Amino acid sequence: MKYDIAIIGAGASGLMLAALLKNQKVCIIDSNSEIGAKIKVSGGGKCNITNKYVSAKNYLGNEKFVQDILDGFDSKAFLSFCKENGLVPHFDEKIVKGTYFCKSSKEVISLFKKLTTSCKYYLNTKVVDMTYDDAFCIETNKQNIMAQKVVVASGGLSFTNLGASSIAFDIAKKFNHKVNVLNPALVGFTVQKDEFWFKKLSGISCFVKATVEQKSFEGNILFAHKGCTGPVILNSSLYWKKGQMSLDFLPNKKIEPFLKSNKKISSALPLPKRFIQEFLLASNLEDKAISSLKDDELEQLKRLKNYNFAPAGNFGFTKAEVTKGGICTNDINSIDMQSYLQKDLYFLGECLDVTGELGGYNFQFAWSSAYVCAKSLQ
Repeated sequence: MKYDIAIIGAGASGLMLAALLKNQKVCIIDSNSEIGAKIKVSGGGKCNITNKYVSAKNYLGNEKFVQDILDGFDSKAFLSFCKENGLVPHFDEKIVKGTYFCKSSKEVISLFKKLTTSCKYYLNTKVVDMTYDDAFCIETNKQNIMAQKVVVASGGLSFTNLGASSIAFDIAKKFNHKVNVLNPALVGFTVQKDEFWFKKLSGISCFVKATVEQKSFEGNILFAHKGCTGPVILNSSLYWKKGQMSLDFLPNKKIEPFLKSNKKISSALPLPKRFIQEFLLASNLEDKAISSLKDDELEQLKRLKNYNFAPAGNFGFTKAEVTKGGICTNDINSIDMQSYLQKDLYFLGECLDVTGELGGYNFQFAWSSAYVCAKSLQ
């Protein structure tokens, strides 16, 4: 059988596209045994489905390209789509400002199962190669599948345990697309020797402000046995290249009032005691009355407001939530997501060189790019 449209990838963008396509022969090919594998684990299993404050400024990528796509189908439009189909996400800003969650990611997957009953699924099926001669021939580990049009929505390299692979990038390169350097993103940092004290704080969390590449984020840092993670670090990892970033461990507070205290440092500062103890050890400072500190010791303490450090690297693709880099958007039409280099070939979602911050932004780009594509395919 030849399909009108073959979708490679049963993740957020692929499922959204399939749900919107009516009266056409559509198939979805995925290497997993179930659809929506990455949706299932997102947001701690509750699926952080979109964000109230979505704009192109929340993404690493070509701003105009991103905004064109978001304008085609914004978070309000997606929430309306959910409501029309019996799914009501709730607003929850405990972790990230503006985030909408579902009760369970299972209800999101159930919704798409219901909306894609007319699609033919090829699960446990890996795409090996693809050629074009008047139509596309998709070679898989089981059979060849023919389609007039192909939409690649197979994501990036993150979550290899959920079937992530390089197939989107392999296909793009085969059809002469440039693939920009791929790196883990929304991921924790490993640390250099000067910050080994971070590792002694494994399990401790505190509220900080992080600044990296002229971007600032407020949120929790979580110290880990490899270095540091937590929402504020995950967001920082999106923009960090190589070099320094800074942490303010007393955000929205001035340190000067604390410097007049007669209390010991560990008692005077509103930070976890274990954190203060390790910071003092690493700074060669004694835990004594702040009023007794010498000028050079006070300067060391003031570093809590602007702690500069250079991460050694990150935790890698196995721990990363997304992949940054990807298929260069210069050769993708933002009106319909079609390749400028190959007729009837489309690319959606995370495989493109567009990466959003933590808090529903990557899901929203997936929904938006699928909707824009569906409009032209209907």
